[in-house]
Amino acid sequence: MLVTFNSNIAGELMMFAEVARRLLTVAGKECTARGVILAEQVPDIIIRLRTAAAADKAEHGPDDEEDPNVVGLGRRAQPFIEFLELTAREKDGFVLWEAARDF
Repeated sequence: MLVTFNSNIAGELMMFAEVARRLLTVAGKECTARGVILAEQVPDIIIRLRTAAAADKAEHGPDDEEDPNVVGLGRRAQPFIEFLELTAREKDGFVLWEAARDF
């Protein structure tokens, strides 16, 4: 299943539900079929994502370059972090997500 994130500032970002669940859980959001992230929530969410990515790297080491199937949280989180940063540049920025069902 795919989850689509739409930002009124940054456009659209799609990811598999498994990855979205991991990122939204770290962000402190429920993995419902629809949700919202407001611009004022973004700084805290970015800190949470970066902290979790650093902890994942410390625990599991960097991504395994010999096995492209091993992708750490940092690599998964980076596009989402950039998407959130773009959205937060405007005070009325927001991100909506939508999926076929709760994930």
